[in-house]
Amino acid sequence: MSTEALARQAAQRLARLAEERVDHRFKGLPPDADGLTVAELTAQRRNLFRDGDGFTTPLLVLSAERLEHNLALMETYTARHGLAFAPHGKTSMAPRLFHRQIEHGAWGITLAVPHQVRVARAFGIRRIFLANELVDASALRWAAAELAADPGFRLVCYVDSVRGVELMDAALRGAARPVDVVIELGAGDGARTGVRTEAQALAVAEAVAGTRTLRLVGVAGYEAQVPDASPERVREWLRRLVALAVRLDGAGRFAGADEIVVSAGGSEWFDAVADVFAGVPDLSLPVLRLLRSGAYVSHDDLHYRRLTPFNRVPEEGALEPAFRLWAQVVSRPSEAEAFVNAGKRDAAYDLDRPVAHVVRRDGTERPATDVEVTALSDQHLWLRTGPGADVEVGDWIGFGLSHPCTSFDKWQLIPVAQADGTVVDYIRTFF
Repeated sequence: MSTEALARQAAQRLARLAEERVDHRFKGLPPDADGLTVAELTAQRRNLFRDGDGFTTPLLVLSAERLEHNLALMETYTARHGLAFAPHGKTSMAPRLFHRQIEHGAWGITLAVPHQVRVARAFGIRRIFLANELVDASALRWAAAELAADPGFRLVCYVDSVRGVELMDAALRGAARPVDVVIELGAGDGARTGVRTEAQALAVAEAVAGTRTLRLVGVAGYEAQVPDASPERVREWLRRLVALAVRLDGAGRFAGADEIVVSAGGSEWFDAVADVFAGVPDLSLPVLRLLRSGAYVSHDDLHYRRLTPFNRVPEEGALEPAFRLWAQVVSRPSEAEAFVNAGKRDAAYDLDRPVAHVVRRDGTERPATDVEVTALSDQHLWLRTGPGADVEVGDWIGFGLSHPCTSFDKWQLIPVAQADGTVVDYIRTFF
C-alpha cells in the first residue's frame, strides 16, 4: 500500500470515531443517547447542567477553552526556544488529541509500549518516539513491517544495553529499513532505566554499529528521575546528556544518520531542558532538540500545578487545569461528612486526592467552601464537611484532579465542554 493510501486509511479511521455509536460502554453519557453516533450527539450540543439533557454522574469533562489554551501555549513556548516537540501520548492515548497536538506544531508523538505505538499508527501518526528499549520480537517484526510499508514513517526508540541491541538485531534480521535508536542516559543511581556511565554508553554505541538493523541517531533521557532533583542537579544531568552526544559524534557513531537527536523533557523541568539545549554546540549533523512533555495537554489542579516550570518563568505564560470531575452527593449521614458517587474507578488518586472546587444546586454554582476529600473507595469519595460547608444530597460537586496520566485512562469517551456547560466534542481514548 502506498504512503498516500495509508494516510487515507488512517484519516478514515479517525473520521470513523465520530461514527461510533453511544451505548453503555461510556460512563456519564445520557442514557437516551444510546444508539446515536458520537457525531449526532455532538451536533445536539447538549449541556452538562440543563434539565433533560441527561448527563449522569460521575462524569469527567475537559474544558474546551483550557484545552485549546494549553495546546497553543506549548506550541508558542517550544517555537520560542527552538525545540522540536513530541509530547508523550501515554498521557491521553487519544488519537484526536494526538492530531490536535501535531496541528499545534508537534514534530510527532512519544509513546511508551508497543500497544500505544500500534494505536498511533492506526490513526496515521507518522513520527513516533518510543521512550523505552523495545526487545519484544513480535513488536519489532511488526515495527519493521510498518517501516517497510510506509517510507514516510519514522520510529525512534531507546537502547540502553548491549543485550537489548542483540535482541533487537536478532528480531530485525532481514528488515528492509533499520530502526533508529538513541542511547538512553539514566538519571543516576536509583533512577529508572538507561545506562549509568559514559563507558556503558560507548559499549552500547559500538554494539549498534556492529548491526545492520539499527541506526544510532542520538541520545535521550528523562530528567525528572534525577535523584533529589533541583534546578542545578537537573541542569548538570542535562549537560552530561549533551556531552555524551558530543563524544559519540566525535567518535563517528552517528555515521549514516540524517540528524542528531538530543531529547529530554517531562512536564516538570522543560525550562531547564530549553536552557541547556540552547547551548548544544555545532555537531557534524543538524541537531534535533526534542522535548517530550505530555501532561501539559490537560495539566492538573495539584501535582503539575505545583511543579510546572511556568511557576519559575511566569513571564512565559501559564498552563490551565482542563479536567473537572463531576460527582453527586448521595449521602449526608452527619454534619461533618458527605459521600459522592465517584471513587477510585473514576478519579486519579496515585499522587493526590481530588480537591473539591464548586457545588451546583438548582442551576447555581458556588465555591465548595470547607469541603475536603479525606479518602476514596471504589465508588465513593469521602468528604469532610466543616461548619462553612453548604452541601445537600443531590448536589453536584466539581472536583479538580491530580496526574493526568491516571485520569484519562479511567474514561473511554470524555465530553469537551465550553464554560457554560455546552458539550462541543467528545474525546475517545484507547488504553
